[in-house]
Amino acid sequence: MGRKREWAKEFWSHKWLIFISLIFLAISISLDYASSLYLKKISTVVVPDLILDHIPTIDLSFIFIYGAILVTSVFFLYPLFFKVKELHKAIAQFSLLIMVRSIFTTLTHLQEPILSITYHAPKFLFFFNVQNDLFFSGHTAIPFLGFLLFKDSKIKYFFLAMSVIMAITVLFMHAHYSIDVFSAFFITYGTFKIGEWFFKMIDRY
Repeated sequence: MGRKREWAKEFWSHKWLIFISLIFLAISISLDYASSLYLKKISTVVVPDLILDHIPTIDLSFIFIYGAILVTSVFFLYPLFFKVKELHKAIAQFSLLIMVRSIFTTLTHLQEPILSITYHAPKFLFFFNVQNDLFFSGHTAIPFLGFLLFKDSKIKYFFLAMSVIMAITVLFMHAHYSIDVFSAFFITYGTFKIGEWFFKMIDRY
């Protein structure tokens, strides 16, 4: 009972920050959806890739789809149950990353690499079926964000491992260009530091 009371106390003491972060999440998802609609309408181009040109194409659709679901689920469920006072930060950092990615994909008109694996996610996972949203790789970025966000917990090793696994997966599926994957680590670190700066500003008031 003591744990439940402590959880409830932490949750309600941060309720407004959680509420605001959820609004931010809704905005980022809306931007991501708008970006996907835009990418369907425009002309895109295929470009050569030094790494993809030298590795085979392997169908890893199961990991591509359900690995991403696992990562995203753990990303939100871990702070919800074990670090509820950090939940709003996790939601806000995730939202910022999605928002930045939406802008980048809108600015970068790349077509999926040649020989990319055509995957078909279940209908309720329709967001996986967006085409040409390449720069940068969300499959790589989201678990790496989890690693940065939960760096004081052992679960960081899960996120780091999944970031590497998902990076390898999208490369062997030719679902992303190598620049999409490698840049994801640097861009994610940048958005994370921006988010940290923002929360430090809030903590002053």
